[in-house]
Formats: sequence, structure tokens, C-alpha cells
Amino acid sequence: MKLFYKSGACSMAAHILLNEADVPFTLEKVDTDAGTTESGATYAQINPRGYVPALKFEDGAVLTENVAILTWLSEQFPQLGPQGETSALQKYRMLEALSFLTSELHKAFSPYFSGRTFTAEESARNLAVLKKKISQFETMLSDDGGYLLGQTFSVADAYAFVILNWANFIGVALTEWPRTTDYVNRIKARPATQRTLQEEGLAA
Repeated sequence: MKLFYKSGACSMAAHILLNEADVPFTLEKVDTDAGTTESGATYAQINPRGYVPALKFEDGAVLTENVAILTWLSEQFPQLGPQGETSALQKYRMLEALSFLTSELHKAFSPYFSGRTFTAEESARNLAVLKKKISQFETMLSDDGGYLLGQTFSVADAYAFVILNWANFIGVALTEWPRTTDYVNRIKARPATQRTLQEEGLAA
């Protein structure tokens, strides 16, 4: 497998999970602005929509879109998916969490990476929306130091970590949300996350 990624982007979720699964894979960095990969390939030939992630298999097939890739990873590597006797329902809890992450929380961060210049009023509105979505995420966490699907780390947690980690790049402190702060720190401390941060050039 080859993962096409951009440092710090949402493709980091799949990168973390491949490291968690400890399976062979290669990486190829993408310059999404230039539309090229580090080997000089035209990225549109891999993903016509031009953004990451993309996961290329040995037979040449390519899978795109985070929810699809993360769901595939959860099925190929069951330790990354729903656990326990209620796993049938938990599969849909996983999809529920992934849907919120991609359509709500991820989207709330999008203005900060759009390259646009906002008025003071627009900036205040963007921040209000972001805080609302982080607050909604906070309610998805329990007080017992677990993860989104219980006590076991899953694909949803990798994606959530990547999104919430963007707060560091836009100057929004997560201290207002104590459960979320503890959650992010817990995932960041995982060996696979640390390895991923190093491989993407983002380690402290």
C-alpha cells in the first residue's frame, strides 16, 4: 500500500492507523497547490479531486475520501474498529462519529486554512462555529478517560486527533474543553502517533 499524504492534513489519520496496525506501507507526499507528488507525478491522475488522502493498493486501485479509507482500515485491521459484544451497533456508532467529524468538526476548521482574509465580524463568526463544534465533540467523550467508541482506540479517534490538533496551528487553546484536552494528549502520546508526527516532520 502507498498512502498519498500532506503533512498535518487529514491524511494523517490513515498514517497513524497504518502505524498502529504495524503493516508494510509506503508514503508519498503531495503538494496539493502544485498538484504534484514528491516523485514528480501529476496527482490528478491519482485523485482527480486533488486532495488527500489517497490509498493506492498493489493492484493499482486507489481509494479516496477519509471516511471510506478509515472504514476500510477498520475492516482490514479489526483491532482498529469497533470492539466488544455490541460491535454490530458499534460499527454504526463508528460511522456516526466519522460523519460528525468530517461534516461538522473538520468543516469548522476549514475557514482557517482557506487562504481567505476575513473581516472582524466573519472571524468572530468562524470562531463561534468552531467553539460550538468542539463543545459538541466534548459531549461525545466520557469522564473515564476512554475513547469515542469506549475504552478501545479506533479509527474515529485517529481522525478526531488530527482535526483537533489543528487548533495548535490556528492559535485556539483547547483548555476550555478539559475532556477534549486530555483526550488529545492521550492520543498524542501513543507510539504510533509519535512515529507519525516524526515521519511528517511535525514532531516537537
